[in-house]
Amino acid sequence: MLLTFPIRSTKLSMNVEVRAHLAHRTTPFQAIDVYDTFAFGKVLFLDGHVQLSELDEHAYHESLVHIPLLNVPSARRALVVGGGDGGVLRELVKHPLEAIHMVEIDQGVIDVCREHLPEVSNGAFDDPRVELFVQDAFPFVKQATGSYDLIVMDSTDVYEDEEGGLSEQLWTLDFYADLFRLMSDGGFLVTQADNLLFCPYSLDGVLETFGRVFPTTGSYWASVPSFGGYSGYAWASKGARVASAMPVTDLPFRYLDATTYAMGTRPLPFAAPRAE
Repeated sequence: MLLTFPIRSTKLSMNVEVRAHLAHRTTPFQAIDVYDTFAFGKVLFLDGHVQLSELDEHAYHESLVHIPLLNVPSARRALVVGGGDGGVLRELVKHPLEAIHMVEIDQGVIDVCREHLPEVSNGAFDDPRVELFVQDAFPFVKQATGSYDLIVMDSTDVYEDEEGGLSEQLWTLDFYADLFRLMSDGGFLVTQADNLLFCPYSLDGVLETFGRVFPTTGSYWASVPSFGGYSGYAWASKGARVASAMPVTDLPFRYLDATTYAMGTRPLPFAAPRAE
């Protein structure tokens, strides 16, 4: 069986040969599928869009979490919006954080991933510092109190040529204003921002919105083959900045090191033509 999935709407797609269709579940929010593929190993799809693969999810999750968090001295608390596969939690529990709150709207994602992709969370859901809230993040952040040193948005993209997506209300000024209120003075908000090479409109839109709420913003990238080569990330803060060189750490990483960290904080060495 040959599976085709989009990298950028109808403009660019990828084909992979499938060994087995391991899981399919339809929830009130989305369709969840897990395939075992020859090229990427196990792959998670939500509504037909790739979310992670066994081959390279460590690159995506390590970069999403550690590039900002290594720049926060003595971080104590983290908030995750989305991330039901557990990969962000797996990376967060490597740090000596006191509390990690996760808000995931779809219990189905958590259940499917714990059954068919347990290596992604690697037991992190059972860490006593983790508190899981299965609910809509929009009202959660409106009612939340206290502060977070890292806020990770690991939700689905608002895809080009698609309307009414699950995450659409999260990409609003009101939502970011609530995150600004919840962020510590030295903390960061970080979100994935699609493929910087083939989908540059995603990062442009996120940074434009970030800049209307936060005084300091920036971006970086990582190599993630199953996403079409690259994953982009956008960050925002009340003044803190992501260093261009990797802070000293003894944490165990598979993808991140001084070279990949520094590479990701520099601009891509090429750019695709922008098709409006």
